[in-house]
Amino acid sequence: MLDAVLPGPSLRVADAVTVLTAALGCGLLIGIERERRKGTGPTRALAGVRSFALVSVLGAAAMLMNQPWLVAVGAAFVAALGVVGYARDKSGDPGTTTEIALLLTYLIGALCAWSLALAAGMAVGLTALLAGRERMHQVARDWLHPAEVRDGIVLAALALIALPLMPNRPFWGPVLNPHLITQLLALLLAIQALAHLSRRLFQARQAMALSALASGFVSSTATIASLGMEVREGRALARPMAGAALLSCVATMLQLLVVAAAVQPAWLRLMWLPCLAGAALAALWGGWLVAAAALPAKAARKGGAVADGGRMFSLRGAALVAALLTGIQVLVYALQSWLGDAGLLAGTLLGALADLHAVTAAVLVQGGPEGAQAAQLREALMTALLLHGVSKGTTAWLSGGGGYALRLAPGLLAQSVVSAAGIAWLAGDF
Repeated sequence: MLDAVLPGPSLRVADAVTVLTAALGCGLLIGIERERRKGTGPTRALAGVRSFALVSVLGAAAMLMNQPWLVAVGAAFVAALGVVGYARDKSGDPGTTTEIALLLTYLIGALCAWSLALAAGMAVGLTALLAGRERMHQVARDWLHPAEVRDGIVLAALALIALPLMPNRPFWGPVLNPHLITQLLALLLAIQALAHLSRRLFQARQAMALSALASGFVSSTATIASLGMEVREGRALARPMAGAALLSCVATMLQLLVVAAAVQPAWLRLMWLPCLAGAALAALWGGWLVAAAALPAKAARKGGAVADGGRMFSLRGAALVAALLTGIQVLVYALQSWLGDAGLLAGTLLGALADLHAVTAAVLVQGGPEGAQAAQLREALMTALLLHGVSKGTTAWLSGGGGYALRLAPGLLAQSVVSAAGIAWLAGDF
């Protein structure tokens, strides 16, 4: 291992000096932060800037000796120092942060002999973690709601435990892959959680627009319908509600990229620029509509409220969306197997009326952008984009009336056309 770091006799001393210097820098960086919290007198903490610097250099020197037993003895010595320091703590509020950080600093020093970049990154990360003590405690104790903590645990368990255990193979053709289904569920929950936390952070500024944008990550069609019903009932003006509805469509384009990355990453080459262009167009147009109209204060306060007792996501709703994604994938594959290319187009048209993300996943899972069916898949994807825009416009007219739909439809149409045309242009169709 060390030969990779110190390749030849003429470079051995110079490389050793580099490793030791990097270890000293890492130890000093961590030690300076600990020195500021060490205190003075009999109640001072275990280690400060000099101790951390020496421990890091000790780890690097032990590693350079190329004697595994020496590295182990050094680690045991530093661990014993931590135990003694904790036992002799007289502060009245003993903690183990400094002791653990001291042992980790020794390992970072040893890591310098293997990868300087990784060791430096760990040193910076550890220092940031130690320096952020008050803010992290404040967030954990005061800012986060109990329901958000529970949701975070559920999301972590799903992503870190359940997902790796799922078999990564389809059970019928290219569909019904448990790993991909679980991955989609985790992504949906993560997007909802991010949207929820963003709405909490910015709820005092353009609350209605941010609320609509966050809701779009759950369902932009449902957001369009709910805002339209407020217009129809006379509780809101058509123009700002149409702008907020268009902002919810930003999430649609971003989620398309998430679906593509999860189902068939090769398609991102053709989709990332058109989808981002469509999202930017919806954001600018929607923001202009919202800014150009006065928003009642009552509606703004309502839009920024945290609902459902602080829940970050709806597990049941995300599971239903994942089931819908899978069901439409199965439907499209079944129709294609039965009717060929005509079945693929028919399944795409049916699916686009209900959920663009589901039908996109169903289309992309059929193959990559360079496969034998690439042209048919591109046509199906572009058709779905255009048809889904028409479906949302129809939803706006039914829920909010003609005035609401007329203000929303141009932005929807422009977003759909730009996205579809961008895919065709990148594919070289014109």
